[in-house]
Amino acid sequence: MKDIPHIAKELFGDNHPAQCNGGHIICLNCYHCHLKFPDQIYDPHQGLASVIDATILKAETKKEEVTELCKTANQYKTASVCVNSHFIPLAKGLLEKPVKSCTVINFPLGASCPQAIVNEAKAVLEIGAEEVDLVQNLSAFLSGDYDNDLQCMQEVVKLCKKHKALLKVILETCYLTEEQIIISCLLAKKAGADFVKTSTGFGTAGATKENVTLMRKVVGPKIGVKAAGGIRTKEQALAMLSAGANRIGASSVKTILQ
Repeated sequence: MKDIPHIAKELFGDNHPAQCNGGHIICLNCYHCHLKFPDQIYDPHQGLASVIDATILKAETKKEEVTELCKTANQYKTASVCVNSHFIPLAKGLLEKPVKSCTVINFPLGASCPQAIVNEAKAVLEIGAEEVDLVQNLSAFLSGDYDNDLQCMQEVVKLCKKHKALLKVILETCYLTEEQIIISCLLAKKAGADFVKTSTGFGTAGATKENVTLMRKVVGPKIGVKAAGGIRTKEQALAMLSAGANRIGASSVKTILQ
């Protein structure tokens, strides 16, 4: 397999050296440079709860379940509660600071047309989502149309910056080779995303330590790495953090934190 700098140069040319310590080595000329931002590395002194996105995204979710999850998130002071966009107003009304509202778009297939993705981003931001987890345009990416994938991310980044919202790009690593994971991370970073994320939890597999380590190596310390999918115990969560993640997506919040 080609190394990370080689892949970056093939994608973006032999630019001047990067200062953000990403594995790409060359500057990606990112849409939103994170160089002056603090490192996105997990600090155990923060406490585990502070980096967990308490998540409920199943199709059969009911109002009562979201209400209960918000109560749990408030109790433990998790990073956010991640729900399907129908429940954003409910979550916004229940959550207490510092817990943020989070939702997903182009989810879970990553197969919507660019305009639909942008319109969905506008809609969720206008009703108050503070964090957005976007499934990259997998249909475009796996067809080799990297420009389309990058443009979709950039348009959503612009909207998120306008609304002061955080953007996490879901790669759905179970469908990708190592080289494709590297390329996806580079595209997300260049687009200006705040995080790269392993999985939707709806694919054929979830987060692995190996993929988290690779993603962290690619993006460096200035971009967040979220591990999600199949993380159900405290031991699994801590293993992902040790591998390089600084955010965990999980539905088994009480099990992990008790």
